[in-house]
Amino acid sequence: MYIDSHCHLDGPRFESDREQVISRAQEAGVANILCIGTGDGPGTLDCALKIAEQHDFIYASVGIHPHEAKLAKDSDFAELEQLVRRPKVIAWGEIGLDYYYDHSPRDVQQNVFIRQMELARAAKLPIVIHCRPTDNNENAWDDCLALIDQHWKPYGLGGILHCFTSNWAHAKRALDMGFMISFAGNVSFPKAQPIRDSASQVPLDRMLIETDSPYLAPIPHRGKRNEPAYVKETARHIGELRGVSGEEIGRQTAENFYRFFGMKKR
Repeated sequence: MYIDSHCHLDGPRFESDREQVISRAQEAGVANILCIGTGDGPGTLDCALKIAEQHDFIYASVGIHPHEAKLAKDSDFAELEQLVRRPKVIAWGEIGLDYYYDHSPRDVQQNVFIRQMELARAAKLPIVIHCRPTDNNENAWDDCLALIDQHWKPYGLGGILHCFTSNWAHAKRALDMGFMISFAGNVSFPKAQPIRDSASQVPLDRMLIETDSPYLAPIPHRGKRNEPAYVKETARHIGELRGVSGEEIGRQTAENFYRFFGMKKR
């Protein structure tokens, strides 16, 4: 059993065969999928919910990605407040900071991040964090974790650091604030030793796995469109790091997902 805790099934790359992709995931043993609902920003904030409401084993998040932070209006935050009332929405995100692309000014990213943490707190939903520094590791992680510490940690709702790419020190800070750490297919890339180092240290009962489909397809699918069925390969690579089977990583991370979200095992 596996759970893809973070994927993007909306958008044109899945338009022609989305249902076949979902079927392949089930055939591969993927018991649940968390479909991330940031879409292309305002105007598409229900993109994951539309998919989740058609499939009993798929859940959704909603949120405004830091890329589109500059587009956010009061009406968009009001829409999010309505969307989170739908039963299939179990998380708020992905939200956070992206200093690599800087599609939105950093102060705007931070303000939108803070506002969404406030709304998620009112909705009592955990948050899914996107954090990407520049190539020289400019302080996106320090800024992100500091904002979480100030505006989120005191309320004990926790969250997920999605597609974790930083070091053990940052992972430890997040773990201490009640977060789960999620690893994607890039754990298998040849130049990703720092990610593997973190994946070797995060406690197994605090780990999730994901595809981040359609991005970051793991070896042996690298270069292809990623899809939820490939989460098995991420599990296999982490299992090799930890000296256990991929099936055991799948089982443990599935249990972690159910426990974190307060769900019954399928």
